[in-house]
This record gives sequence, C-alpha cells and structure tokens, in this order.
Amino acid sequence: MKLIIQIPCYNEEKTLASTLIDLPTKLEGIDLIEYLIIDDGSSDKTVAIAKEAGAHHIFSHTKNQGLAKAFMTGIEHALQLRADIIVNTDADNQYNANDIQKLVTPIVEGKADMVIGVRPIDEIEDFSFIKKVFQKLGSWVMRLVSHTQIEDAPSGFRAFSRRLAAQLNVFSEYTYTLETIIQAGQNDFAIASVPVRVNPSQRKSKLVKSIPYYIFRSLETMLRISVMYRPLRFFVTLASISFTAGLLLSLRFLAYYIFGNGLGKIQSLILATLLISSSLLLLLIGLVSDLISVNRKLLERNQTSIHRISEELSSIKKTLPLLPKCD
Repeated sequence: MKLIIQIPCYNEEKTLASTLIDLPTKLEGIDLIEYLIIDDGSSDKTVAIAKEAGAHHIFSHTKNQGLAKAFMTGIEHALQLRADIIVNTDADNQYNANDIQKLVTPIVEGKADMVIGVRPIDEIEDFSFIKKVFQKLGSWVMRLVSHTQIEDAPSGFRAFSRRLAAQLNVFSEYTYTLETIIQAGQNDFAIASVPVRVNPSQRKSKLVKSIPYYIFRSLETMLRISVMYRPLRFFVTLASISFTAGLLLSLRFLAYYIFGNGLGKIQSLILATLLISSSLLLLLIGLVSDLISVNRKLLERNQTSIHRISEELSSIKKTLPLLPKCD
C-alpha cells in the first residue's frame, strides 16, 4: 500500500525543512511512503529547500492560486502517482507528524475513507479565547450542515482513501477543509476523527487573516456547498417561508374585507400575491437545481470510473510483452 504525504506551500522556506524532517519513513500497514510538495507560486527558496530536504515529488504553480487550488493539485498528482492513501499536512509543522499513523490506520483497516485529526483546541496557547470559541462553534455548524460527527472541521491534518480522493471536487478558492467534509458526507463516505497533537506555532496563520473575515468566508463556503448538494431542500425552505408569509397576508386582507375594511388594505393583497408568486418561482428553481445536482453526482461517479479505467489500462500495459521493433 502506497502513502503520499502532500504539503501545499506558499513561501515556506523558514518552516518546510523541519516539517519534512519530521515526516515518517515507515508506518504500520504501509509499504511505501513518498512526499509531494505543491509549490503555490512561491517567490522564496521553498522549492530549493524541498529538494534539499528529500521531497520525492515537487509540482509548482506559475502563480499563487490559493490553498484550495494547491490542495486539489496535490490530490490530482497523488492519484497519478498511484497513491492508495493521501495525507495532507501543513508546511508550518503545526501538526505532530508522529500522529500520521493514527490518520492512516482507519483507512488501512477499511473503517473510513476520510480521517481528520482533532487538535486539542483548549490547550493551544497560540489560539485566543475568541478563536477557540469560534473554532468549536464552526465545527458544530459543520456537523449540522454535513450530517457528520466531525469535531474539528477546520483541521487540515487529514487522510483520504484513493476512492474518496478520486471523487473530490473543490470549488472554493479559499479553503478545502469545509467543502471536502460536506462532499464526503453528502456522498455517504465514512468519516472518522482521531485526536492528534500539535507543535508550537512557528508563524501566524496565512489563511485566518482576521476572525470576522474567516467566519464570513467559512459561512459563505458552507452555504454555497449546501445549496450545491441539497438545492431542493434549500429552495423548498425559502419557498415555504415566502408562501406562508403570503398566505398570512391574504388571510389578513380577507378578514378586513369580511368586516368591511378591505379597500384600505389592498397593499396586503398585492404583497401577498408577490410572495406567493415568488414561492412558486423558488420551487421551480429548486426543481431545476435538483436536476443539475443529480447530473453533477453522475459526473463525479464518471470521474471515479475514469480513474479506475486508467489504472486498469496502466496495469495491462505493464503486463503486455514488448513488441519487437520493425526495421
């Protein structure tokens, strides 16, 4: 079984060497371990340090495209390198590399397709009280949205089975952590959490520029992905609210009309008509969006099938005898 540990990097010359040095070379249940560096348009010595520190594979973006794009680039290349398990970790050596065994074991044993490392949030001294509160609150919201039991949704220390990785499609340009959980949950993949340790912080987070900004982008991602994967429920909810409001206004107008005061309440009737019409439009949008969602799921399954067929063809080519050259 082959494990690839991928590390998205953007100007990480100060911390990358220590991160690579700490990575394991042997793990129980794993036959081969390789390191994959995704250089997201770094302008420092990140690539040179990666080579010196013994990275097996390095891929560079010509310009900075953001963490989510770098993550997906790593997943795509890890699949091409025929990884059975992919572990993602940060270049700042935030996570204790000795706990990678905890991440891969449930996948090796066939008990999970995604394993997320749960940080000891309360014990991390670098996290402010407000950040700790919002980390827990965000994970609670994610559990509601994704219908999973994830305890530390923003954690980037996680492992993926090849089967799940082949189906991942990250649309966000900000972060992959929340979107991959929602996708896995909606597609009925088994997700597990394991407690992991963290190392002392070596730098400030490049992703969390400020708590309000992080909260806004996280909520935006949750809403967007929820609408993408369960559009009918979302639009039916909006349609129900609009229809109920319109119905109540209609009943209000009817009550006034019966008692002889309807002429002065014509605005309620107009607004009620608009709300009920809007509810029908929202319902129609929901039905169309649901059809689009079904097509997207079919495309994801086709994507997995393409990966499998590609692997089978590669295996067949290796077994075929070499044909003699013709003069």
